Amino acid sequence: MSLKEKVSRKLESLREYVGYLKGYQSRTIEDMKKDPTLRGAVERYLHLSAECVIDVAEMMISELGLRKPEEYRESIDILGEAGIIPDEFAIEFSPVAGFRNILVHEYTKIDLTEVYRHLQKDLEDFERFAKYIVDYLKKTA
Repeated sequence: MSLKEKVSRKLESLREYVGYLKGYQSRTIEDMKKDPTLRGAVERYLHLSAECVIDVAEMMISELGLRKPEEYRESIDILGEAGIIPDEFAIEFSPVAGFRNILVHEYTKIDLTEVYRHLQKDLEDFERFAKYIVDYLKKTA
């Protein structure tokens, strides 16, 4: 399977997860406090969205022979350094990898306010990331 095919599959999953999250944006933080199923769904789809971003970044880094990241966050920065995504965007967006680590490893310390902020403010960034990757792959095809 080509890099383009592998990345396209991940980006399709990312679009799906972001679509689910958009459906939750109309809910309030109070709704999330009262409804553990809602909160769990939002946390999980944010986690999966971040996972897709990291997977795409690592696939591209590997395929293009870029320097290896020492941590997940750095994988997004490397795409910026390589001109695959705008460097400024990479710097702004790379903290999503740190948030992913909290969701996965420090789940007992998850700050609901932070989850809600990501839900309300970051979905567009996932879409921008996907667009930059698609544009790059079209240029290099």
